[in-house]
Parts: sequence; C-alpha cells; structure tokens
Amino acid sequence: MTAPTDRLVDFVGLLREHGIFAGPSETIDAASAIVALGMDDTDRLRSGLAACLLRRNGQRSVFDQLFDLYFLGTRLPVPSRGDNPESLRDRLIATLVQGADTAELAREALDTFGAYGGAGESAGRVTQASGAGWSSYLTMKSLRPDEISEQVAQTMGGTGQFDAAVHTIEARRRVDQFRTAVQNEARLRSAELRGTDYIARRGVENSADRTDFLGAREQDLAEMRRLVHPLARKLATRLAVRRKKAVRGQIDLRRTLRRSMATGGVPVDPVLRARRHGRPDLVVLADVSGSVTGFSEFTLQLVQALQDQFSKVRSFGFVDTCAEITHFFTPGEPPPPGFAQSIVREGGVARFGLSNYGEAFQGFVDHYLDALGPRTCVLILGDARTNRTDPNLAALEAMSERAKAVYWLNPEPSSSWSTGDSAADTYTDIVTMHECRNVRQLTEVIGRLLPA
Repeated sequence: MTAPTDRLVDFVGLLREHGIFAGPSETIDAASAIVALGMDDTDRLRSGLAACLLRRNGQRSVFDQLFDLYFLGTRLPVPSRGDNPESLRDRLIATLVQGADTAELAREALDTFGAYGGAGESAGRVTQASGAGWSSYLTMKSLRPDEISEQVAQTMGGTGQFDAAVHTIEARRRVDQFRTAVQNEARLRSAELRGTDYIARRGVENSADRTDFLGAREQDLAEMRRLVHPLARKLATRLAVRRKKAVRGQIDLRRTLRRSMATGGVPVDPVLRARRHGRPDLVVLADVSGSVTGFSEFTLQLVQALQDQFSKVRSFGFVDTCAEITHFFTPGEPPPPGFAQSIVREGGVARFGLSNYGEAFQGFVDHYLDALGPRTCVLILGDARTNRTDPNLAALEAMSERAKAVYWLNPEPSSSWSTGDSAADTYTDIVTMHECRNVRQLTEVIGRLLPA
C-alpha cells in the first residue's frame, strides 16, 4: 500500500501535467488536510484537497478524475446478476425516476456491456488479457441513453409544456450523472489492468480550457461556452491596464529641456507626449465551415463579449464566399448554441459548401475593404485548408496593406500546417499565424495581440 505522502506527491505531479499548477505551499496545505481529515471519509477528503489545491474555475473535473484514481483505490467489479439487458434498463429507469444513487447500477452495467478483450470473467475477476479493457462508450451505447432520458421524463409525469420541459432537463441531468458514474468505474478498472499512472496520463479527460477545439464533443463545447464571459472580463481588464499605460507616449525633447533649465539641467525630469485617446477598430474574418465550427463559434463569442473595448467591431464569415455577419450578434446577449449553422444557412457565406479561402478573400476585398483602416486590427479565424484551390495571396496582401495589423488564428497544430491541402505555410509569408488549439492558447494569444 502506498504511503499517503507518496500518493499525494504523485497526485500533485499528475495535476501539474494536466495544467493544475499546485506549488509546494499548496502541497503542504494538502498534506495537513490529510492529517486533519483522515483517509476514511473520501468525500470529505476530496473537498479538503480541492480547497487546498485548486485555484481556478474549470479544474474540478480533472481533479475529481485523478482523485478517484489515487485515493479511492481500485475495486474489483461485482459479479453480474445475470439479468437480461432490458431488465437492467428497466431498473435503471426506475432508479433515475426516484433520483436514487446509481453507482451500483453503473458497476453492473459495465459488467454486462462494457467488457472487451477478455477483461471480465463470470466470477467478476479482472484478467490481464492482452488488449482487454472496459468501455463506458460501449456500455452507454447498449443502454441507449437518449431513449432512457425520454422514458424517465415521461414517467416523472406532470402536465403542460412547462412541466414537460423541466422534467426533460432533469432527466438528461440524471442520465449524465449516471454516464459519469460509468466512466469513473471504467477508469478505475482500467487502472487496475494497466496501472494508475498509465490511466492518469492517458485516460483522464482534459479540462475545458485544454480540450482541442477540433476534437471537442458537444458537452465540451457547452463547457467552453460557459467560459466565455469570465475570460472576457479577464481580457477586458488586461486591455484596460495596457490602454492606461499606453496613454503616456514618447519623450517630448523640447519640453524636457525647457523644464530642466530651472535646475541647471540636473536632474532631468522627462516630459512625455500625451497620446490621443481613442479605441481601435476590430474586424473578424471567420471560417464557419464544419471542420472548424467549434473554434469559430467560441472565438466569435469571445470577441463579441469584448466589443466594449473597441470603438467598432465588425464580423464577417465565409465558407466559399464572404458576407458580413455582425447582425447575428446582439450586444449583451450570448448567441444560441449552434449559431454557426444558422450563419451558414442564412448568412450568405456558402455557395458550394467547400472551404475556398481565395474566393472568400477576394469577396472581402471587392465588397468590404472599406471596413479596414489605419486603426483596424484584423483577426482571421480558420485552418487555412483550401481544398487545393488558389490561396489568392494578392487579396490577403491588399487587406494587410490597408489594416494596421492582421493576425491569423489557426486551430490546427503547427506541425500540420504544411500537410495535405493546408496553405498555412504560404499564408505565413504575408501575415503572422498563431496556433490556437484550445481555450488556454486562444486566451494567451488574444490577450497578447488585441490592440490597446
């Protein structure tokens, strides 16, 4: 049995690998919490360690997954009761309707549906078969969670549209809790098969701010949307500080020398030229095609939440043609989920449905070039995959010459920029391109690039 101190050190090390930076002082506090709280009540210990080690929103999910691996220990799966799948579904529906604990049913469901490659035997013992494992995906696929949600909502009763809507939301929440229980159980059993450290590094889902945009699932995107306004407030504060510091400009040599005459030139008290006040303009040109929808949605929402920091914000979307989409955003109101699909359907941004950056840039130059000026910063959002069409560098050069600055945010890793039909390396000869694979990278890049 690993000593609690060694287990805590390993636990903190894995937290750091997953982006939760707990330092020596936080680790000492956590060790004191273990001494004070003991190891018997895991729920109390979980809360105590979370209070000591977590400092930001969005970290609790990763913390809970790693805590389960390091402090709950591995548990042998309970033997299956031998019920048929439909019986298990019926008991699960009844339990969800009552709102009771589903941990036992999660273990039983994983026994019944989730073992593959010889991972389970009839006695319920875990084998060390090569390629064996436990799959929460197979388990939930066999249980058909969407149907279960509908049946739970119907069984909960109620009359009227309002009651039906409330019960539907509650049923989905309870099914999601059951899904999480199945995932936790599968992770624990996989750790018993392959080792805790192996699963902690490869089987723990990233926090929302470290999830790649291009691989995000719908629930990941929903969590990212909840990060928009906290991030916008943080970025707005940074911009305000930068703007305040930038108000004082370069040294005014003439006025500095005149002031120093009163003291014989010693000491010299510099006089600075005051910069003219005024906020810059921002233009966003976003690829809203299916391959980068999640990235474009999140970035457009973030930019719109920051619009008070600029004198004017105009947004343009494109797939194979360019159109202004500023009117799709209402100041102070977040756009609904999936609004990128609405833009594609109604915004006039697509003719044939395949990304064509050359045609889109030409359309912007032909119809919207007057949106750019000496105080305009341009953000281009997209993966630069042109489907092997003409990248139209001349149009991008025309935009770059007219604007104050043009930056390109690419959700693909930089190692992929020269592969396949990507023209990213070609475009970097004209504009600066930045890798923005997740919320954390995007926040750092936008916070550094946006003009003050």
